[in-house]
Amino acid sequence: MSQITTPIRLGSDISAQDAVFRKIALRLVPFLFLCYLAAYLDRVNVGFAKLQMQKELGFSETVYGFGAGIFFLGYVLFEVPSNIILHKVGARLWLARVMLTWAIISAATAFVSTPTAFYTMRFLLGVAEAGFIPGVLLYLTYWFPASRRGRITALFLTAIPMASIFGGPLSGWVLSVASGAYGFSGWQWLFLIEAIPSIFFGAAILFYLDNSVEDAKWLDPSEKRTVATIIAGEQEEKEGLSELRHAFTTGRVWLLGAAYFCIASGIYIVSFWIPTIIKQTGVSDPLTIGLLTAIPYLVAVASMITVCAHADRAKERRWHTAIPAVICALGLAITAASTGNTLLALIGLTLAAAGASTSQASFWTLPASFLGGAAAAAGIALVNSLGNMAGFASTYVVGWMADLTHSNVASLYLFGGLVALGAILVLMIPASLVNK
Repeated sequence: MSQITTPIRLGSDISAQDAVFRKIALRLVPFLFLCYLAAYLDRVNVGFAKLQMQKELGFSETVYGFGAGIFFLGYVLFEVPSNIILHKVGARLWLARVMLTWAIISAATAFVSTPTAFYTMRFLLGVAEAGFIPGVLLYLTYWFPASRRGRITALFLTAIPMASIFGGPLSGWVLSVASGAYGFSGWQWLFLIEAIPSIFFGAAILFYLDNSVEDAKWLDPSEKRTVATIIAGEQEEKEGLSELRHAFTTGRVWLLGAAYFCIASGIYIVSFWIPTIIKQTGVSDPLTIGLLTAIPYLVAVASMITVCAHADRAKERRWHTAIPAVICALGLAITAASTGNTLLALIGLTLAAAGASTSQASFWTLPASFLGGAAAAAGIALVNSLGNMAGFASTYVVGWMADLTHSNVASLYLFGGLVALGAILVLMIPASLVNK
């Protein structure tokens, strides 16, 4: 990725720098947010489709859990090579390819009728989507220094809870009103309708995104020099970990991968199982379930933005990641103990969603704190790959344990403990390395 490296003597006008980075944020973050909102909607709408397709197709909880989770096997296998390709060919072309292919596959999931077809489409969806999140996280390092990246990352990742705030009621509404239209079931319409935004934004990327600062015609030359000099100066401070091999030979990268595995397990427990958990408390109407799922994620959005902005001001990253992870673990335990009480389950799910989302957003400031260049491209993808193995493990194990015990209680306690372990692993990273 080409960068402007002409040395510039920066003045002390911090307000001018603020104005430049505000301009970049307004240009990039809302658009990338919408792209990820569409991505996450296509990834987790299977949780709502389950409310109808499971009975209609005769799928067991184990079949659903394996199908929901096999997405992450495809995702993990292709994520590192995908991010390396993005680093070489540029974000505009590669992210557009990612979005358009996953949109087609997500829509095609409407036509599955057997477990094997379900598994195949979910695996291919993971292959198609691989690289989008680490690609965007890498892309943001080209435009924002570490001291500003926490709140930017949080704003981008609010697409996850926002996908549930809007996607939950939308999915419930589609299931309620579209069932039987033109011979399709409601869950089939769900996959077809919710693929449309990904097609639109995938095409829009080709016209809207710039690969680098120097390509941005909407920045004037002095603004480009300011950004490029700050980013170049930051790269020089990173322990020399910029070669591709450093992503695989640095122990801290693997430690972060293990920590993210634990944290991500909480994220996916909530994302894939919240409709089922609410239904099990006695709520049967799909639209009501959709509206109730929005509540935890409204709190999550506010928590992500507030905590990550504070982390940037305090220049502290570890505790801002670990404490929300512990709150997520507590929320999962409360949910497990709710025993059919909708209000108590919602309190637990709110704590779990807010804690998991906030911990995730703060976590992603850690890898880029000490990795640069090709090492950052591969390292971010590797950490995300290791973490997203939890997507397969958590969804499959919860489904298997639900069939075995006819309850989600044991799995919620299990993964609550795993998220708490993630908090401990994060605190093992030296503070001097990541608190920037």
